[in-house]
Amino acid sequence: MNDTRLEIIPLGGLGEFGMNCMVLRYGADIIVVDAGLMFSEVGHFGVDSMTPDFTFLERHREQVRAIILTHSHEDHIGSLPFLLKKVKAPVYGTPYTLRVVEPRLEEHRLWPSAELRSVQAGDAIQVGAFSVEYIRVSHSTVDCCALAITTPIGTIVHTGDFKFDATPVCGDPIDVNRLRELGRRGVLALLSDSTNVERPGQMPSERVVIPALEDIFDRATGRIFVSCFASSIHRIQIIFDLARQFGRQVVAVGRAMERNIELAERTGFLDTAGALASLKDFKRFHPSEMVVLASGCQGEPMGAMWRIADRSHRQAWMEAGDTVALSARQIPGNEKAISKLINRCYRNEVSVIDSTQARIHVSGHGAQEDLRLMLEAVRPKYFIPIHGEYRQLYQHKLFACQTLGYAPDRVLLIESGDVVTLDSETAQIGDKIVVHRVYIDDTCSLELDETLLRDRRRLAYEGVIIAGVAVEESTGSLLGPPEITTRGYLGVDGDEDEIAELRDVVLAAAEAVPPSDRVNGGKERFQEHLRLALKRHILRLTGQKPTIVPLVIAV
Repeated sequence: MNDTRLEIIPLGGLGEFGMNCMVLRYGADIIVVDAGLMFSEVGHFGVDSMTPDFTFLERHREQVRAIILTHSHEDHIGSLPFLLKKVKAPVYGTPYTLRVVEPRLEEHRLWPSAELRSVQAGDAIQVGAFSVEYIRVSHSTVDCCALAITTPIGTIVHTGDFKFDATPVCGDPIDVNRLRELGRRGVLALLSDSTNVERPGQMPSERVVIPALEDIFDRATGRIFVSCFASSIHRIQIIFDLARQFGRQVVAVGRAMERNIELAERTGFLDTAGALASLKDFKRFHPSEMVVLASGCQGEPMGAMWRIADRSHRQAWMEAGDTVALSARQIPGNEKAISKLINRCYRNEVSVIDSTQARIHVSGHGAQEDLRLMLEAVRPKYFIPIHGEYRQLYQHKLFACQTLGYAPDRVLLIESGDVVTLDSETAQIGDKIVVHRVYIDDTCSLELDETLLRDRRRLAYEGVIIAGVAVEESTGSLLGPPEITTRGYLGVDGDEDEIAELRDVVLAAAEAVPPSDRVNGGKERFQEHLRLALKRHILRLTGQKPTIVPLVIAV
């Protein structure tokens, strides 16, 4: 590493949605911007979430000076506990962000030993060769900031997630004046959110949902169930304001919803005064006096909204005449789960309203006009699109070149693992480090090996065959015919003739091995011999590759 150059290395979040994690290195100093996760996809058997591969940071752990958090969404903070288990460094974030982080660290037994340092928008911190300034931006949650990272060769602006909302429901609007001031002083590179680059115009303020939600409150005669992301504090504040306006009490259902309401109120971003009731009082209120704020808007089977609709929740329920408002976007991949949730709601004879019927949701990510405003304010020498799949990153480059006149060589299109090297005059994409996804089982907070996931996938698609052979412990003599058990294997499940054929294959393979080689030190080789014989037979006949488990039992 040349001490006069800056390296920018994304470990996640480029070429994919989620796992946002950006590394900046100058000389012997490294800072990490965000440590997010991605939720599991179809085919990830037993996997709840995925984190970036932190091998690079673990290898250079002595150089890591700080972890800088932009805001509190899971795709920016969710993998922080796993990073802190590998790298010890202070964590900087705004008050609300750190409040959200604390229980996650506690779950991993990292609290209170983790070094959390609270900063406010407008603060600047010195971390090794880096000076990091927090700049207020607007987003769908609160206390969000962009970063102005000053290095010996120039200033880097990292937008985090943002839109230009001049009238946010909670907190202050984006500090566009500070962004313009940085632009006038000179910015070496801008790293900007690409999520909504394909949407024309400017993303409306969070307040745009108020009229449609107000209309729902005005028409509803029974209970009103509103399900949104628990992190959508602006939306939650709107619900509390409307509840007071229409004489209703708000009941929060779902651990995430309850916790985030408490944290937002404690940090001064949410006003629930006179409108928040306990879930214990659900029975006490007449349906026309109640609003239920429930998490689980994506149709999660264990989410509060699903359990209410399924009538499996012990303290809350819905009934004919109630109204359900799903005030959130459908995350790609969740369409079927959300459809099932809606069907389940209709079984209770309620009215269901989602964002396709009324404007009860607005994105927290800027559209094309927001992205243009950011580029024009910061006026960077180099531009690096971040946060998005490759199509969004590519479209963001085209937008900058075609709409704002950026030369193609001034826009660097990179993906996770690429290494961008900059000095005060030039920028280039150099080496690439290997970054994998790390799979997490949330039930035990353990990282799953790729081999384990591959085995699970094979079990799901090909099935398993267990071949049991009993031998006499001292002589190795066979004590009877092999036992064959299959689960999920298409070729022989339930077919006695084919099972008998497999039994014959195993028996022939067993008899081909001298008795003395079946026990003691030869047992493992004997088991592998049986596995290979069965594998070759099945592959030759069916072309399938089930998992084969040979069991040699010495009696």
